[in-house]
Amino acid sequence: MMEQNKLRKIYGALEFSGVFIGVLKKPLFQAFADYMQADGVQKRYAYTKFVSVIYEHGGNLTELVKKLVFEDENIYIKSVARKETVNPCIIQSAARELNVFSAFGELKSVDFAQDLGVQEIEIPVFASMPVDMRKAYQERLAGIYQYGYGIFSSNCMFRLSDEKEIEPIVSADKVDLRSFIGYEAEREQIIQNTRAFLSGKPSANALLCGDAGTGKSSTVKAVANAFFKDGLRLIELRKDQLKYLPTVMAKVSGNPLKFIIFIDDLAFNRSDDNFSMLKASLEGSASAKAENAVIYATSNRRHIIKESFSDRDGDDVHRNDTLQETLSLSERFGLVVLFQRPNKALYLDIVKELAKKRGLDIDEKELELKAEAFALKRGSRSARCAEQFIDSL
Repeated sequence: MMEQNKLRKIYGALEFSGVFIGVLKKPLFQAFADYMQADGVQKRYAYTKFVSVIYEHGGNLTELVKKLVFEDENIYIKSVARKETVNPCIIQSAARELNVFSAFGELKSVDFAQDLGVQEIEIPVFASMPVDMRKAYQERLAGIYQYGYGIFSSNCMFRLSDEKEIEPIVSADKVDLRSFIGYEAEREQIIQNTRAFLSGKPSANALLCGDAGTGKSSTVKAVANAFFKDGLRLIELRKDQLKYLPTVMAKVSGNPLKFIIFIDDLAFNRSDDNFSMLKASLEGSASAKAENAVIYATSNRRHIIKESFSDRDGDDVHRNDTLQETLSLSERFGLVVLFQRPNKALYLDIVKELAKKRGLDIDEKELELKAEAFALKRGSRSARCAEQFIDSL
């Protein structure tokens, strides 16, 4: 009976959540509400649903509660992020609600077993631990420029959905800067520009251009991973989504974190409407820019706008204006880094280093001969080609 009162008390206290009301809409708390409102066999079924939600997130109730509370976009954390004075009533209510979340996060399987009138061994169990949610949340508020809030608090890379919503990339690339071989000077330019951006110093929109398979896209993603704990996030836009750049900029503007707007494999036809939108953003148009965002783009072409022979000579009265237009977009990037196809020596260095990392036991001369033959079949040498060759072995 005592444990039943304990669950009922926590459930009743949760119902009075005002600051963190968004947390109660999450599946975990919906499942708990269903359990508290159920009877008989339905109560047992509701418990298994409750536990299954915990299992979907690793099996630890406490960690899941912390995650949901930290990700919540409420008036309290938004006001702190905007450096606004928070009403004392909100602070008081938040403190009380966080104490309730502590009690909820500390619940154990045995509490539910006693409420159900069964032995703990008869039901699916979950893990939990003592937690001080008030202290943890204050630490999170103190590190708001490092952790952020909402979906940005626990994810690094995002995309724009077809509904124009920013959503996490579940299977985001975990590529690490330490995994690269070669192109150190090129990569260092991007790293230094990103460091300047994060520290509030002048930084540039960056274009990584050059040959395919040289690690341009991987460099951008590796930089995002490397500076995640410094408050950097990446939002990837497809070229056909560039018309939504102002929407994305508006969504992140005022957020305490810093954002890379990433556009991969950029190339336009001269009649492409998306060209104008990106150009406006690079020029600093108020509607298409946010102070806490930079644009990093990759392209296999130095001249991002595709040229035709008719552009060069023939049917355009202002031929020089046309050619200047083909350069105008790339010139608006403050930083342009060229990733060129590796020469034979660099290609073989990449091959040998990858073979070493993979633990391949093969004669060096044989490895070089096979690597060259592989590159000849592919038509060119590249870092991607080297990795594909090692994979084939």
